[in-house]
Amino acid sequence: MGVRLEVCVDTAEGLAEAVAGGADRIELCSALALGGLTPSAGLMALAAGCGVPVVAMIRPRAGDFVWSEAEVGMMQAEIAAVRAAGLAGVVLGASRPDGRLDVPVLARLVAAAKGMELELTLHRCIDLAADMERAVDAAVALGFHRILTSGGETTVEAGAARIAALVRHAAGRISIMPGSGVNPGNAAMLKGLGIAEIHASCSVATPVSGRTVEMGFAPALWRQTRADQVRALKAALE
Repeated sequence: MGVRLEVCVDTAEGLAEAVAGGADRIELCSALALGGLTPSAGLMALAAGCGVPVVAMIRPRAGDFVWSEAEVGMMQAEIAAVRAAGLAGVVLGASRPDGRLDVPVLARLVAAAKGMELELTLHRCIDLAADMERAVDAAVALGFHRILTSGGETTVEAGAARIAALVRHAAGRISIMPGSGVNPGNAAMLKGLGIAEIHASCSVATPVSGRTVEMGFAPALWRQTRADQVRALKAALE
């Protein structure tokens, strides 16, 4: 089996395009421009019938991953909503102020996701950890099955050497899934790191004009997943 492609989307149109393009798995979010937040109940209900495994981001706000007690409660409720929608799993993370994984909080969230462990992803909060290898070990112990990472850098190209080191350190115990700046041009290089799956938005930038921008209802530039971009990345991974 080749490298599996996970496509992140935050709209109904993006979901349809990702499925049409042949995505192997969907990461469902809202507000991808902010790195992805928890999707709405309506989008989760729509995605549940898309015919492709779907995992949902659990992140109640933008910013860091240091959660208050109230926010942990919100995340537990959001995980319950994902289960009720019938999705395949969740994507989550929690950090201490110094960037280390917050293992006690993660253990509570993993417990809330019991029954969805086959699709339990630790997100790019790991890229804030000074000791990423130790974070991998913690993720394995917690029961995660994959880690989304850019190797501690802003893009996968810049973090490629660290991603390769994490794959070696993981030694098959957990999947290391590169994400951030993945495109057909760097897919072959990433595939050579020994990965089994990869994460991308497969999106293009589209200018937005009119009063929606003027009134503050939309950004001037919008990124939208497109089926042809999904197909191009899939082809590059074959």
